[in-house]
Amino acid sequence: MTGCAADHEFGQVERWQAFQDALLRRHIAYLGEYSPFYRRRFAEGGLTTAVGAGRADLTHYPLTTKDDLARCGAEFLCVPAEQVADICLTSGTTGEPVAMLQTVADLERLARNEAMSFRAAGIAPGDRVLIATTLDRCFMAGLAYCLGLNRLGATVIRGGSNSLPYLAELVRRQQPRAIIGVPTLLLALACRLQAAGGAGLDGVTTLIGIGEPLRRDDLTLSPLGERLRQAWGGAKILSTYASTEMATAFTDCREGCGGHLLPELMVVEILDAKGQAVPPGVVGEVVATPLQVTGMPLLRFCTGDLAALHVAPCSCGRTTPRLGPVVGRKAQMLKVRGTTLYPPAIAAALQELPAVRGHYLEVHAEFDLSDRLLVVVGSDDPQLSVAEVAEAIAVRIRVKPEVKILPVAEVLRRTVQEDQRKPVTFFDYREKQG
Repeated sequence: MTGCAADHEFGQVERWQAFQDALLRRHIAYLGEYSPFYRRRFAEGGLTTAVGAGRADLTHYPLTTKDDLARCGAEFLCVPAEQVADICLTSGTTGEPVAMLQTVADLERLARNEAMSFRAAGIAPGDRVLIATTLDRCFMAGLAYCLGLNRLGATVIRGGSNSLPYLAELVRRQQPRAIIGVPTLLLALACRLQAAGGAGLDGVTTLIGIGEPLRRDDLTLSPLGERLRQAWGGAKILSTYASTEMATAFTDCREGCGGHLLPELMVVEILDAKGQAVPPGVVGEVVATPLQVTGMPLLRFCTGDLAALHVAPCSCGRTTPRLGPVVGRKAQMLKVRGTTLYPPAIAAALQELPAVRGHYLEVHAEFDLSDRLLVVVGSDDPQLSVAEVAEAIAVRIRVKPEVKILPVAEVLRRTVQEDQRKPVTFFDYREKQG
């Protein structure tokens, strides 16, 4: 499958929508011809590969789940094995890691995706950019950032995420203009630099966060985002969201008003629990159809992430939709004393407490329609009380959970795991107890 748009901004809505529809028709035809999985699915449903209007007809086609990938992974491959150039593994957040196989063309597409995203975020050729994310273990994110920055003409500093002292030394000696990493790690990095005199902090003008939301539902900075901005001397705080299966990023532009859709690389739907599209601005599941993938292309992939789509033109001038912050994961929905909630809401409440440095949740089955929730926070401040933490959470979610306070080091030992690219803060024991 060939053909793609040049790296440029899309203007008129009608223009990019028509272009996207043409790519979608080609995408579905490719699946029908080369994908054993979708060829079987289409035959079972009596579906044609000739989509009429494009996006408008997507609802006729079946959704693809993570379970489909786990059970039928080999059936998704559309090319001979010798054309596989790279193997990426999903993070395994909600199950066993899945291998996503990429061709040379897919790696080029990945580079284009990130180059376009970083350019919109204000990264320019020649800028020094520190990648403070995992670059090994077959994860896609670090690889994608490196390829995209290379394509853009930026200078890459491959720091990784395993050593805070090493990252601090890279900031002091290599003087990056921008840093990409998990927000809580970047905050800890700023604190370390400040403790050593602050050398290197003033040269960083842009932080791009992954894995943790930095904005509220109204797209203003969250307390964590504001703390990052202040810790880094007023640096621009932006976010990027993606997944291995999507192989496409939603990244903030310089205006920081949500992650822009790249219409030549992705069709996105926001669906409710019944699989119906929700109106703009309403939270639903992010369902992605990555376009122009040749190795393991997907159709209507259910990410499990919950977010809202904003369709009003951005102040940067682009008319493409923007994805708001991820407010939770379907698999991590909690029902506590009659209230439905998601872990990010608790994390947002804890961000209001400067004494809290790290946290995790333990969820146990209590009754059929109720979960028992334990919130464990890390703090070395003797003045912080369990009652204060519980009250701060209750203000945000209307439920006062059980709270335990442990030393920061003890919480970090639980949440920072070598085989994960970001802190693990959700431990679900419900299925084991059911």
